[in-house]
Formats: sequence, C-alpha cells, structure tokens
Amino acid sequence: MKILLSVLTTILLTLGVAGLARADHGSPVDRVPEPPVIVEVEGDAANGFGIHYSDGSELSPPTDSEAFAECGEYDRRVARVRCRTEVRVWYRDLGDLKRALEHARS
Repeated sequence: MKILLSVLTTILLTLGVAGLARADHGSPVDRVPEPPVIVEVEGDAANGFGIHYSDGSELSPPTDSEAFAECGEYDRRVARVRCRTEVRVWYRDLGDLKRALEHARS
C-alpha cells in the first residue's frame, strides 16, 4: 500500500511540475488583444446605423427592413422568430448605446 501511495504521489508531483514548466507566465494583457472601443454610433434603425471604433474601423449593419427581410428567408418558423428577435434586440441596444454615448459626452 505504501508503494502504491508513493507511486501515485510521484506521478502527481511530476505532472504538476510539468504543468508549471509549460505554463506561460506572461501578463494576461500581453496575451489577449484588447478589442477596439466604440467611439460613435450614428443613424437609426430605419435608415441604418454606423458604428465607429477607436482603431478607425467601422461597421454598418443593414437597416431594420433589410434585416427583417433576410429573416423571412429562413424555412422554419422558429428560425424566423429567432432572427427577428435578434434584430429587434440588436437595434434596440444600438439605440441605447447611441443615447449613452451622447449622454457621456454632454
């Protein structure tokens, strides 16, 4: 019994030391790139939003009518309802973000 316990302890210690030796001890900031920050949201759901990021990139999602039309192309009713819900939430959140940015700047 002592031999078995000694062998198991040796195996666990070896695995633990090997795991520590392979671990990257760099800063988490160095490993994970920071996502760009949204600096401006312009437009509205009916005419389309424009989202501008701190790194100079921008995103222009389709208008709400275009997005809802794309949702209608799904075959299953559940998929269409899920898509429409995602579109409503996406545009609602973009509107909230736009108002929050305007409030923060005032």
